[in-house]
Amino acid sequence: MTVYARIGNLSEGGLFLRTSTPLPFGSRAMIRFGGEQQQIEATATVVWSRADPSSDAAPAGMGLRFEAVDARRLEEIRRLMTTEQSPPKVP
Repeated sequence: MTVYARIGNLSEGGLFLRTSTPLPFGSRAMIRFGGEQQQIEATATVVWSRADPSSDAAPAGMGLRFEAVDARRLEEIRRLMTTEQSPPKVP
């Protein structure tokens, strides 16, 4: 099954995916994400999911924990986090 989702939060340990169709707790998934220049692929496990937004306006989605991330892939994730957090360059 392929699920397209928006990344709501990214860290070295995992990510939050905003989606109206989260996978159940404990599900394993192969995820691909990144920018136009670089795609990162990793195996992850669903550690929590929320099908309906909660009353405090938390969006529907799921939290995934990366599994067996090697040093090269961890560095790619760090680089992507830094790139995405930097303010856009103004010409």
